[in-house]
Amino acid sequence: MQTSLQRIAEKSALQKEHRFQNLMILLTAGFLHWCWKKLNKKSAPGVDRVTALQYGENLEANIAKLVESAKGGWYRAKLILRRFIPKPGGKLRPLGIPATSDKLLQTAATTILEAIFEPIFLACSFGYRPHLGALDAIKDLSFHLQFRGYNYIVEADIKGFFDNIDHNLLMEMLSKKIDDKPFLRLIIKWLKAGVLEESKVINPVTGTPQGGIISPILANIYLHYVLDEWFEEVVKAYCRGDVYMCRYADDFVCAFQYEDDARRFYKALGLRLEKFGLSLAEEKTRMMRFSRRHMEDKTCFEFLGFA
Repeated sequence: MQTSLQRIAEKSALQKEHRFQNLMILLTAGFLHWCWKKLNKKSAPGVDRVTALQYGENLEANIAKLVESAKGGWYRAKLILRRFIPKPGGKLRPLGIPATSDKLLQTAATTILEAIFEPIFLACSFGYRPHLGALDAIKDLSFHLQFRGYNYIVEADIKGFFDNIDHNLLMEMLSKKIDDKPFLRLIIKWLKAGVLEESKVINPVTGTPQGGIISPILANIYLHYVLDEWFEEVVKAYCRGDVYMCRYADDFVCAFQYEDDARRFYKALGLRLEKFGLSLAEEKTRMMRFSRRHMEDKTCFEFLGFA
């Protein structure tokens, strides 16, 4: 299985326009057993109250049934159980908890998506990626700000990002690299799965539930096409000085050598996001002067909890 995934990754890296077919053939019982080992067995159960321990008691039969339903086309995603966890400042963050069987199948699909899309993700992206994390983002950002001579910073955050991902646009983005309708239909089922919140079922028209196994890779794919490629191919082309971006999920910082470049980007950013159903969190988005040569400005910003 790892060999097959490696071949997919190599082909994706070498042939940027290639669209992968027959991905459903990868969803074998053996592959799901391998994915089962990766699953967090201590995570909370979903709406069916079946824990990983209980699911594992009859693992062979459960996996066989799951593979048969997925390949046969009659698989249905269960409702997502919504819970709220506290955030700094007293606010609550919604957390979507899929059923154990859905977690397992999502783990398999996520692994396949990572093989396809990881090779094309850009170096500016750090969040929710294998072998990368917040400390890597901070290290990279610190290096560029210290040694590359940037004088202006645009600090930005997307308002309610996970709740506002456009399903149709996301599927178009996935279709850029995937030509397998049954596999894409699996993802649609997870996007459209009802959310159970306090005995009420909510049918989402946008967004991916935070807490879902597949949500992080889908979020990265969305922002890869919305933000990363645009910054790399368009923003850089129109700037007269050096520019840089560091993104961790929907939290990102952009650095500019010249003020006019920073101001044009700041003005264009909101318009760019609006095309994809997104908007900036105004209270977390700002432009500032930032230079070791102008420390009297005493400007600072916070990124991933670091100031």
